[in-house]
Amino acid sequence: MTELTFQSTVENTFWQRSGLEASTSGIPFIVVNNFPQLGLISALRFLEWAGEHPEGVVSLPTGKTPEYFIKWVHYLLKNWTRKGQDRFRRKYGLTLKNKPSLKGLYFVQMDEFYPINPRHHNSFYYYINRFYLRGFGLDAKRALLMNCNTIPRFGPGSLLEIFPKNRVDLSLRFREPTSLLEEQQQQTIFLVDQWCNEYEERIRSLGGIGFFLGGIGPDGHIAFNVRGSDHHSTTRLTNTNFETQAAAAVDLGGIEISRNRLVLTIGLKTITSNPQVVAIIFAAGAAKAKVVKQALENPPSVQYPATALQGLAQARFYLTQGAANLLETWQRRDYEKTPWTEEKTQRAVINLCKTQRIFGSRLTLKKVRQDPYASLIPNLSKRTIDQTLRSLQAKVEKTLNPEENQVFLHTGPHHDDIMLGFLPHIIHLVRSPRNSHHFAIMTSGFTSVTNRFLRECLQTTLRYLRQGRIEMTTYSNFFIDGYRWKWDKDVYHYLDRVASNNIEGRQRGLSHRIVRILVEIYGLESIPELEEKLAELLDYLDHCYDGERNPTPIQLLKGMIREFEEELVWARYGVRVRDIHHLRLGFYTGDIFTEAPKRKRDVEPILALLRTIEPTVISLALDPEGSGPDTHYKVLQAIAEALRLWQEERDLGYLRIWGYRNVWYRFDAAEADLIVPVSLNSMAVLHQTFMTSYLSQREASFPSYELDGPFCDLTQKIWVEQHQDLQLVLGRDYWYQNPHPRLRAAHGAIYLKELTVKDFLKEARRLEESMEGQVG
Repeated sequence: MTELTFQSTVENTFWQRSGLEASTSGIPFIVVNNFPQLGLISALRFLEWAGEHPEGVVSLPTGKTPEYFIKWVHYLLKNWTRKGQDRFRRKYGLTLKNKPSLKGLYFVQMDEFYPINPRHHNSFYYYINRFYLRGFGLDAKRALLMNCNTIPRFGPGSLLEIFPKNRVDLSLRFREPTSLLEEQQQQTIFLVDQWCNEYEERIRSLGGIGFFLGGIGPDGHIAFNVRGSDHHSTTRLTNTNFETQAAAAVDLGGIEISRNRLVLTIGLKTITSNPQVVAIIFAAGAAKAKVVKQALENPPSVQYPATALQGLAQARFYLTQGAANLLETWQRRDYEKTPWTEEKTQRAVINLCKTQRIFGSRLTLKKVRQDPYASLIPNLSKRTIDQTLRSLQAKVEKTLNPEENQVFLHTGPHHDDIMLGFLPHIIHLVRSPRNSHHFAIMTSGFTSVTNRFLRECLQTTLRYLRQGRIEMTTYSNFFIDGYRWKWDKDVYHYLDRVASNNIEGRQRGLSHRIVRILVEIYGLESIPELEEKLAELLDYLDHCYDGERNPTPIQLLKGMIREFEEELVWARYGVRVRDIHHLRLGFYTGDIFTEAPKRKRDVEPILALLRTIEPTVISLALDPEGSGPDTHYKVLQAIAEALRLWQEERDLGYLRIWGYRNVWYRFDAAEADLIVPVSLNSMAVLHQTFMTSYLSQREASFPSYELDGPFCDLTQKIWVEQHQDLQLVLGRDYWYQNPHPRLRAAHGAIYLKELTVKDFLKEARRLEESMEGQVG
């Protein structure tokens, strides 16, 4: 273990706050409490460095991770002379006397898709101009940018003419072209390669990068230096891997596009060529814990791109607690320096079983005492171990008891979150007529509907309309108010055709709903107007680029299609359409950075729903650190604030909170309070329900980096892996020979966390503390 001190007063301040005393990792790391604080330390360190290097060379990240970094830089500069701000800055170690000027900095763009129109809002060139050059007031003349329109090409044609469908074949670097077009493509690739070489030389002529801030990708990539990249790599045009393509799918409008798009990227050597560079990687949430551990606890290796930074004196990782939770130093600090709990005992026993590949029933005291963490269990004895195993069994058996006379409010940040979180448990709960269930989807979710899917839906609807097969449009009052009635009929029409395996009938059911939506959004008054609107929308979609931000009416149209999908799911289990609530919270806008939730716009609709339904159990996506999409984090904070306000009106001691997690992040068994057994039948139901209800998601245009396929398949994979862990800890006999048939039938497991309102509000870190009080 190495004791650490930092040249930076900002880093020293946060290091002391983290409670760490030393580090065994290849790169020092600093841990903060939450996602906004990750932005705060990054912003403070950037301004500290900029104040000391007013003409230094910086390279800053794009995407969603820098959200709070950008907001904090704006906040600190805007309020520099405001009363109390000097004290605030000193509290966090920023001791600059004068407000730093960013005008003299040189900026280096670290990566870009190729080819891409720089005017498109999903290009990184656009992002940098908006948030850094204009946003931070950097000098555009001092910026080295990757503008695909100004990078040389061979001949007068546009990039789209040279590379139809934006596909670039790098094998032309090494083979003979077979056509005139391929000759043009080959020469253009060579010109791009030359441009990359000159871009690298321009960076070196400035003395190299002085301040680098970047995220870390799901495969460990830094910039677009994916797993396997040479540590001596320089600026280049290159391919990516599936994990990176999946992460880029949201930017580009679907995996179909990102799978075939190349990238420009500075190299790992570009980042490290200046030995004095301050190179910072930041990461939030438990989903990044594995790649963080690989980067920090392995020697330099091309398998782990960030290990290239290990030779730098000022390389740092800034992490939330979730992102740090697999690191040896952080684990040791957690076990040795924080109060011992039953959860820590369970985690120590589970991890020992997994690392030693030994069944829990075969753990001996000798084995436990040899483990650096399990040996710390207070009053350690064989009885302690046995009691721990019984506690885990109790978590499983608790979910076998029927829930009666409960009012459930199931909430999801997006459509499909609830289903992917714990559908098998809901299937058992809805069987009792003594329970009532409400489902509330907090956002519109329109960003997950591709233009390609919408185009197919509208083309089908137009065809049926012209064939006279949407008969309701001929009713005399349909365009007056008839379209408002029997929206639930569309759901049952569709599900009847699922039952009869009538694919065309399903398409008509969806088309019926689309017609109702169009009439409501656009105020259409006749069949000719409807036909004209469909043709107009199809023409618009034919002329917009993939990933383009749609106008508000089309966002609403996409979101209402997703709402139909959600209704299809729960109607299968007898839930009425009127009990499915589409809140469409206003903070969700489709911008790169969504706003923080606001009380009147986002919190009060949730509060009104709580007052109306009066739930006894609320389920929600529990992501207080921002492990998954930022929408999850912001919805959680909005729900927390609504509950805080509601408890001012009444005693909520009876109310239980069930936190679930899904494909974006996971609990471990020690964190969970409820463990739900999952049968093969439930897995089959999950798959069939997902594939016939979430129509826009079947082809996984925005997949997880963990699996090239639909989310239902990844969910099943997670449930199976969790059950395998429990088989190891509790023993296979516990499952196969259990007297309860649901446990004998189990081949998967779901983890839920049950909280009181008080505990939930504490874990969620209230809205005003985590967001409004921190730049929100």
